[in-house]
Amino acid sequence: MIIDVVTLFPEMFDGPLGYSIVKRAIEKDIVEVNRVNFRQFGKGKHQRVDDTPYGGGAGMLLKPEPLFDAVDSINEREPETKKRIILMDPAGKPFNQAMAEEFSGEEHLVFLCGHYEGYDERIRSMVTDEVSLGDYVLTGGELAAMVMIDATVRLLPEVLGNADSAQTDSHSSGLLEHPHYTRPVEYRGMKVPDVLMNGNHGLIAEWRHKESLKRTFERRPDMLASYDLSDQDKKLIAEWKTEEME
Repeated sequence: MIIDVVTLFPEMFDGPLGYSIVKRAIEKDIVEVNRVNFRQFGKGKHQRVDDTPYGGGAGMLLKPEPLFDAVDSINEREPETKKRIILMDPAGKPFNQAMAEEFSGEEHLVFLCGHYEGYDERIRSMVTDEVSLGDYVLTGGELAAMVMIDATVRLLPEVLGNADSAQTDSHSSGLLEHPHYTRPVEYRGMKVPDVLMNGNHGLIAEWRHKESLKRTFERRPDMLASYDLSDQDKKLIAEWKTEEME
């Protein structure tokens, strides 16, 4: 996979790209990450990339030319790849695990990171996706892009040490992840559940599913609306609702 980040602050990515899972993926040539500073495509002596909005209003808007030219330079470097051009935008579709999984199957991702008050509307004509990290506004799109890159890269084949890890993550299965335990068996009066130590993988899988379902019911009940509940799941949820009312 190739990832290009179009940004005014390429140095911001040094930390997130230089550690842990993303770093190992880059070192293994599983993913190539490039940073394109669109300031170099700015106009005039000061390489200006923003201007005041027509019609008046507060703030400055990113001009179309520098961002179009930056994307053109990526197309010239990688003319054969099919690109998904993702605009970081508070008004975009909320980013989630399903989107990360979708992005992980792409050949080439291009993240456009804005600053100032917003974008010239014409920039959207070259965009395939407008994505938001959440219902809040950040200073720029860089932090959002970092999160999306991390969530996407970890799903690529051979990136994680255990291929099953990504499949059992919270949100990947449609439920929050079940509790985990490791040694010691007892710590400060808190014990590892017996079922996890009996070696019966069927019972362990059943316990984990039940705990995932319960955790989702307690913390993110909205997720259950799109989850395919079995009859047993519905019975358990009904019992928990009854307990809440008592």
